[in-house]
Amino acid sequence: MSEFLLQSVWLVPVYGITGALLTLPWSLGLIRRTGPRPAAYLNLIMTFLGLLHGSFAFASLWNMPPQQLSLEWLQVADLNLSLVIEISPVNLGAMELVTGICFMAQLYGLGYLEKDWSIARFYGLMGFFEAALSGLAISDSLLLSYGLLEVLTLSTYLLVGFWYAQPLVVTAARDAFLTKRVGDILLLMGIVALSSYGTGLTFSELETWAANPPLPPWEASLVGLALISGPIGKCAQFPLNLWLDEAMEGPNPAGIIRNSVVVSAGAYVLLKMEPVFTITPITSDALIIIGTVTTVGASLVALAQIDIKRALSHSTSAYLGLVFIAVGLNQVDIALLLLLTHAIAKALLFMSIGAVILNTHGQNITEMGGLWSRMPATTSAFVVGSAGLVCLFPLGTFWTMRRWVDGFWDTPPWLVLLLVGVNFCSSFNLTRVFRSVFLGAPKPKTRRSPEVVWQMAVPMVSLILMTLMVPFFLHQWQLLFNPSLPTLAERPLVVTSAIPALMIAGGLGLVAGLTITLNPSLSRPRQLYLRFLQDLLAYDFYIDRIYNVTVVWLVTTLSKLAAWFDRYIVDGFVNLTGLATLFSGSALRYNVSGQSQFYVLTIVLGMILGLVWFMATGQWTMITDFWSNQLA
Repeated sequence: MSEFLLQSVWLVPVYGITGALLTLPWSLGLIRRTGPRPAAYLNLIMTFLGLLHGSFAFASLWNMPPQQLSLEWLQVADLNLSLVIEISPVNLGAMELVTGICFMAQLYGLGYLEKDWSIARFYGLMGFFEAALSGLAISDSLLLSYGLLEVLTLSTYLLVGFWYAQPLVVTAARDAFLTKRVGDILLLMGIVALSSYGTGLTFSELETWAANPPLPPWEASLVGLALISGPIGKCAQFPLNLWLDEAMEGPNPAGIIRNSVVVSAGAYVLLKMEPVFTITPITSDALIIIGTVTTVGASLVALAQIDIKRALSHSTSAYLGLVFIAVGLNQVDIALLLLLTHAIAKALLFMSIGAVILNTHGQNITEMGGLWSRMPATTSAFVVGSAGLVCLFPLGTFWTMRRWVDGFWDTPPWLVLLLVGVNFCSSFNLTRVFRSVFLGAPKPKTRRSPEVVWQMAVPMVSLILMTLMVPFFLHQWQLLFNPSLPTLAERPLVVTSAIPALMIAGGLGLVAGLTITLNPSLSRPRQLYLRFLQDLLAYDFYIDRIYNVTVVWLVTTLSKLAAWFDRYIVDGFVNLTGLATLFSGSALRYNVSGQSQFYVLTIVLGMILGLVWFMATGQWTMITDFWSNQLA
């Protein structure tokens, strides 16, 4: 039985597709008498079956060599396109993380969308979403991964625009789709370039090819930059980072998946392409620069947000920036640990704030307060999720950071300072949100807020236990320590003091978040420089406005020029030709009188005009020479 489940584990994404198809009778309105909830139950059952199937296969595969399943899709000349699936502990572990969080988010959605009549359509889209994510986890083909990333882009567009009657939702869905398309097009260019250089499009072949690439460094740099463009868009990294903030207009159950496993899926593809980035230092430096800019910028922007969703979405971009830095430093193991710890803790945080939004009907943290005594399970979920994101002993991020700084013995200390700053900002941001929402006196919107229903409470409690058990999982998988690193006495002082510095920074952020008060009546500073700084962070460094006066203006201007050229030059030439034909036809019809003298006159005039044209263009000499040769 276990062997059968292991050999058929590639069918786990089919469970999600099947669940999405089973919702169609309710989504299309073919079944109305039962209401839409049976569609949600069917999709939830299929997701649970996929989770069970993957769990048994993962337990059977532990400590076994990877296996590959290949489907030859197209072979023309020397081009061989195969869809390859790799069955390995890492891939199945990633797939289990995806299906587990998707199952909890779907169970959570039963309570969150209880009164939404379109819940069948939502669960159909979630099944589509889940299938693409789980397929991406076990894919070993760059071509297949690209196709699944495109499915994620479409799913994001449909889920963000779920409440399409609201204009702001439509704008957010459009911006998210177009922003991701920019990175996807460049990624496709990189894939086509790789196929033209004679390499196979599987991640296993990429590693062998990257060891001795048959191309100069500048071409390798261009290919590497094209390949990282797709993950930049999927992971909401600068300069394609604004879509995740706008995507918060969608339903919160979809936001749970989007901020945990969807952004991690783009980073997961980035990890698999890591051998290509080692060919030239330009690509690695680009990853480090992009990750650093995004981490610093997003950490600061999150501090100025009063929308509870946006405060956490910018935190997602910041943590994924750390993953980019780890990949740029060729530390794939650290990147994997960051993805694991962040996904679980961030899913728990979004479940807790979703409960707050559902009960208070608002997202402004300045209008909340005093929810601790009224929503104890939600408060516990927020506290544990926040602790799982900062460097706090003994939770997962602490051990991830500890292993990372243990590897800094040959790295400049600026990265330690960056981690210290990010940990401070993250602790400060989460503490200020907690204080504004859960502490203090109740306000009108929170005075009668009850605890959530069991469909939302069960996933939150489950994720609380998972967050607390992450160190146990890391210990079981032998990921807590790296025995190949030098001993404590051989490391520089900056390394040995890094972990205490990270913990002190987290403590200072906690103290700052608890002591710095936000008085709504005095929240707008009178000093011009403070007001400018506040607006600069609150409006995301005005990146959207900079885009409007640069990229958007350029595209709009070029579009107007192209439209003008098409209308007045191309269409004008065609219309002129048509009018000339009409006028000439109208003029010639008057010569059709039936009298022979008019025909003779027309022929004579045509011959005269022809001779004048030949003489004017120099063709007369050629004609006389031709006839002279013929007569001779």
